[in-house]
Amino acid sequence: MVTFRNNNGRRSNFRRNERNFKSNGDRNKFNNNFSTSENFQRKSPGRNNHNAPKLIEKYNNLAREALSTGDKILSENYFQHADHFTRILNEKGIQKKISFRNKDLEETADVNENREKKENSISNEKDVAEDKHSEIN
Repeated sequence: MVTFRNNNGRRSNFRRNERNFKSNGDRNKFNNNFSTSENFQRKSPGRNNHNAPKLIEKYNNLAREALSTGDKILSENYFQHADHFTRILNEKGIQKKISFRNKDLEETADVNENREKKENSISNEKDVAEDKHSEIN
């Protein structure tokens, strides 16, 4: 037969503050660098949709297979998934076109600005040359 000892005295001596044990609040077990949410934010919010064309093909194939087995509900579900990724792909294409147009507009603005600067500097040089010429005469 096992006799149980009274460990109450030992347990209270084990967790005394004078023995320099840290409480849970004092522990610095992990770095707090991960507490900020900026490390966990994705570049583009939402799902990882860079494989949208593959996913469209996958769900269309699954839908056709479900139709061939006679499961209309499952095939409709797969067609809806394919439609979802088709919309995402279209939105990405629109965003690319918009960003491309904005980039072109910025580049043409920069080219026009540089052209104006050159024209102004040339006209300033001509004015200085005319002033020198008039001073000489």
